[in-house]
Amino acid sequence: MDPTAENVRHALAELADAADSVHLQRFFKTGAGEYGEGDVFLGVRVPATRTVVKRFRGLPLAEVDELLDSPVHEHRLAGILLLVAAYPSEPEAVFDTYLAAVERGRINNWDLVDASSEHIIGPEIRSGRVPLALLDDLAGSPDLWERRVAVLATFHFIKHGEAGPALRLCETLMPDRHDLIQKATGWMLREVGKRVSRGQLTGFLDAHAADMPRTMLSYATEHLDPQERARYRAAR
Repeated sequence: MDPTAENVRHALAELADAADSVHLQRFFKTGAGEYGEGDVFLGVRVPATRTVVKRFRGLPLAEVDELLDSPVHEHRLAGILLLVAAYPSEPEAVFDTYLAAVERGRINNWDLVDASSEHIIGPEIRSGRVPLALLDDLAGSPDLWERRVAVLATFHFIKHGEAGPALRLCETLMPDRHDLIQKATGWMLREVGKRVSRGQLTGFLDAHAADMPRTMLSYATEHLDPQERARYRAAR
């Protein structure tokens, strides 16, 4: 098939399932007042979306951007995965396309953020092409998804043995009351303990456990020994 956004949409439509659409809309909280309010799902599971994306690797970025502007979740997910695949060959153009989509509110559910930020935002900052201050700008945004993009970008640093950006953002975002930010910060702290240094995790917990939101603390201590985990959770 020709490499166009329209053909990606057509390929996804052929895989749509009405029952899965209903399930996914519930799973991703698309009801009134929920974080995914109004999102539209065809009912295509992620492995099937990834299969479609493999057929369209190399899709021009203008066509990818068209997918990112779609009201349909699977179209945006396909666009995200295509950007991640294109990043190694054209990092600056992909970064610009991605950040523009973030800023106009198109990377707007946790799966879209989690599949992309560490692979695009993280490497650009760690390479020095983009200033670290971008993380602070995103973390200070009133938009939930921009804040989660900031947190997930630090996973790239963690995977390279660097805990600093994650620890700094986790401290900054401790007052954040949104469950999806508490989960993300707790997750990154847990990964610091698993991948970088248990001591850096416990040092953070020694300093902040009493003030950490319950969900953040729960995620951060998940892989500690039961006695140690209980001690930190009791400190809250």
